[in-house]
Amino acid sequence: MRELVVTQNITLDGVIDAAEGWFDPSDGEGTDQSDLIEAVHEGMATTDALLFGRVTFEQMRGNWPLQTDDVTGVRDHLNQAHKYVVSRTMQDPAWERSTVLRGPLLEEVHKLKAEPGKGIVATGSMSLMPELVAGDVVDEYRLFVYPVVLGRGRRLFADATGVPRLRLAETRPFRAGVVLLRYRTTRDRGQPA
Repeated sequence: MRELVVTQNITLDGVIDAAEGWFDPSDGEGTDQSDLIEAVHEGMATTDALLFGRVTFEQMRGNWPLQTDDVTGVRDHLNQAHKYVVSRTMQDPAWERSTVLRGPLLEEVHKLKAEPGKGIVATGSMSLMPELVAGDVVDEYRLFVYPVVLGRGRRLFADATGVPRLRLAETRPFRAGVVLLRYRTTRDRGQPA
C-alpha cells in the first residue's frame, strides 16, 4: 500500500500559510542551501504522485512548468509525477499527468493509496490538511521548520483533534537554519490507513 506523506514548509509557530513569502532562508545573502536541496531530492525519490487542493494546484501550475533555470530538479519532478487535484469546479487541469478528484476526499485518498506506486505527497493545500489529519490517512509528516515566527496565518494543526500519536523518525538541521522534523504515525500498520 502506498503511503501519504504530508510535506510542509512550516514556521516555528506552526504556520504553513506562505502568503508573505517567509520561506526563503537565505534572506538574499546567498546562503548555501545544497544540503536542503539534497533532502528535497531524497523526498522526491520516494514519491511519484502529489495531492493538492485547487488553489495550491493552480499556484504550482502557474509557476513550476514555466521555470527555465530550475537547478533543483523540482520542475522536472513535478512535471513527471502524477498530480491529483481535489476540486468540484475544475474541468481541465491543464497540466500533464493531472487528474481531478471529485469524490469525498478520504475515499479518494484510500483509492490512491491502494494503487501501485511510490508514495503520495500532499503539500500546501491548507483546505485539505485538516481533513487529511483528522481522517488519519497521513503516514508521515515531513516538516521543514523555518526559523521564523509569524504569530498569524493558517496552521497545519490549527484544530489538534484527530492528530494520531507521532513517533520522531528523523531530525536534520541544514546550514540555512531550517530543520527537517520527520514524524511517522504510530497506528497499527495492519489496519487500513
